[in-house]
Amino acid sequence: MLGQASIFVPLCGQVRGMATLKTIRMRLKSVKNIQKITKSMKMVSAAKYSKAERDLKAARPYGLGAQAFYEKAEVVPEENKDKKLVVAVSSDRGLCGAIHSNISKTIRSMLATEDKENVKLIFVGDKVRQQLQRLFGKNILMHFSDIGKKPPTFNDAATVAKNIIDCGYNYDQGVLIFNKFRSVVSYKTTQIPIFSLDAINSAKKISVYDSLDDDVVKSYQEFSLACLIYYAMKENATSEQSSRMTAMDSASKNAGEMIDKLTLTFNRTRQAVITRELIEIISGASAL
Repeated sequence: MLGQASIFVPLCGQVRGMATLKTIRMRLKSVKNIQKITKSMKMVSAAKYSKAERDLKAARPYGLGAQAFYEKAEVVPEENKDKKLVVAVSSDRGLCGAIHSNISKTIRSMLATEDKENVKLIFVGDKVRQQLQRLFGKNILMHFSDIGKKPPTFNDAATVAKNIIDCGYNYDQGVLIFNKFRSVVSYKTTQIPIFSLDAINSAKKISVYDSLDDDVVKSYQEFSLACLIYYAMKENATSEQSSRMTAMDSASKNAGEMIDKLTLTFNRTRQAVITRELIEIISGASAL
């Protein structure tokens, strides 16, 4: 009986050791698979980033040219009028760091000091809308989805601009919020003003430009709005791809560190199981 008892107790330890090894092995396999995914996503984001950066260089004159016109004509928001429009440019895709949350924070801090009844929100992309839907659902005027799956085009921006103009909301001052690309590891949440037709017509130096009748000014206002949105979409897309590339690189490194720790734990546990089995064999032989 003593011999049987001495053999029975270590067997329970062996079962526990095998269960622990199986758990570690499954966890190790899972982390390795995650690392493969993050490395693949980093490579895809790197390719998309290179293309987005090239496209951004061609798109910047659209936005900078529109801003230069408003600066030269000294266009300013209408005074003593409170109706405000906020256009937030993001995308539908995540896993890209704080790209979307930074825009959400900017809008939250902006609305904290504004009369919410006079502010309307337009979201280009679903991520920021999802983050602010609960707090400012009544302020959302419209939103556009399916953004970020493909590189933005001028037709996309023109569609957004047309819907803004045709929505019937007569804003007095507006702002376009997006992430401006600075480098591979850096971007900045930026705001640029957008102006209503009345603000452009009442500008101090608008008369400097010849042959500007109402139809011409209205057409230019629509075109400049599309240019600014296109510029913002390109800047944000490049920032998103660079941020996703950085995030996936960090995730791959973290997975590598976890794999090293799990491998070390697995080897130590396996060695402990082998040592325990040897002790069981020696103890059983001694008991007999």
